[in-house]
Amino acid sequence: MSKIDLRGKTVLITGAAMGMGRLYADLAAQDGAAHVVLWDINEDLLAKADAELPDCDVHCYTVDVSSLEAIRDAAGKVLADVGVPDVLINNAGIVRGKYFWEHDHEVDIELVMRINALAPMHITRAFLPAMMEGGTERRIVNIASAGGLVSNPKMSVYSASKWAAVGWSDSLRLELLKTGHGNIKVTTVCPTYIATGMFEGVKTILMTPILTPEAVVTKVWRYMKPGKPFVIMPWTTQLGKILKGTLPTRAWDLMADRVFGIYGTMDSFVGREGRQQPTTGKR
Repeated sequence: MSKIDLRGKTVLITGAAMGMGRLYADLAAQDGAAHVVLWDINEDLLAKADAELPDCDVHCYTVDVSSLEAIRDAAGKVLADVGVPDVLINNAGIVRGKYFWEHDHEVDIELVMRINALAPMHITRAFLPAMMEGGTERRIVNIASAGGLVSNPKMSVYSASKWAAVGWSDSLRLELLKTGHGNIKVTTVCPTYIATGMFEGVKTILMTPILTPEAVVTKVWRYMKPGKPFVIMPWTTQLGKILKGTLPTRAWDLMADRVFGIYGTMDSFVGREGRQQPTTGKR
């Protein structure tokens, strides 16, 4: 499996002004990317990242990825000003942690689905035709979640958005292979809770520590280069996926709730206050 060499390449990251998005930007710069394109809704933090990223040409775009119009406009500017991304990392996301009937139609259901599920599709669709030209080795990374593999109370809308992301992302991988565009490899990322502040207050799962942003970003970066299809971490996430698919539903529910403690992890959820933020917690 061939690895992509990032020297001289263009890397685009959404939700890039802080947190894990910023860590991806740092790695791109360290690996010799010529252009690092940062999308985020927070203009001030974008300016800070621009000033601090070393040894590369940084291009900052203030983009609300919940808006298709904003995505189309920003993508057109990137293609005209910078060129075709060689690596696209769909990292931006938000979370709502409450029972389904407590969700507001607009600020919860609509917004979560637009940012977590639709935005990666629209962003990728805006760049993919250009990325498919020329047979160049390219990568797409879609940050999903363990919540897109295993259901959980008080995560119904969030999990729905991430199940959609997982299904779309891996189907895209197969479509590219099937149609002779295997040079563009898609990696779908499914971590459990990460210590970014996004899932402040969650309880831990049996044998599953809260992941550090650095550990997740490092592994994603390592898997992205050869284009491995999935990053599922930690190992207990893969175990949960297997058990859910093999055990009878009632048996799995009992194990998930009373043995692993998955179904109670959101009971004390607090989250992070503020507007749309880049995030890769249990996504």
